Amino acid sequence: MPQHQSASSVRPITDADVPTAVDTLARAFADYPFTRHVIAADGHEERIRRYQELCLTRIGMVHGRVWVADEGRAVAVWAVPGQDPSPAFAELGPLLGELSGDRAAAYESADAAMARYRPEEPGWFLETVATAPEARGNGLGSAVLIPGIQEAERAGHPAFLETSSEPNVRFYERLGFKVTADVQLPHNGPRTWCMRKDPR
Repeated sequence: MPQHQSASSVRPITDADVPTAVDTLARAFADYPFTRHVIAADGHEERIRRYQELCLTRIGMVHGRVWVADEGRAVAVWAVPGQDPSPAFAELGPLLGELSGDRAAAYESADAAMARYRPEEPGWFLETVATAPEARGNGLGSAVLIPGIQEAERAGHPAFLETSSEPNVRFYERLGFKVTADVQLPHNGPRTWCMRKDPR
């Protein structure tokens, strides 16, 4: 698919995109170091699918901004300033805890370890982004991220993200993000990077 076509297919998510977007997220995160560390191995793929579905439909689509490309074969979910998802997280907490299963303590310690590196000031936070394995290499990952990056820029806000994949660090650097912290998560957790992109 030519680059210009992939970019032109990016738009805000609709309810019709949700099944494909959830499938994209579930497959992309099935073997991701961070989710392997914090979500139980027992029935792992189904746990990941349910976790991503809750975060997409109950948090991202209600309290944030979500863009898709190629009908959901790429998806980016942002938390945005002025939208407080705390009530949704409080409501979903027990469900998300169940999905972590015997990795709940690892999830809490990872969250605590990362908390000190998270910014105090308002900004756009990339909750999750994924491209379906068969759609990779077409520029969809970059294309689906650009609207959020541009909106943060226009509003004068920084954009932030965390990643547990070294190849992802290089990908985000090409989009203008810089590493602000390099953290070895406790309990043999994966190395995780905090990154930010300041408005020009």
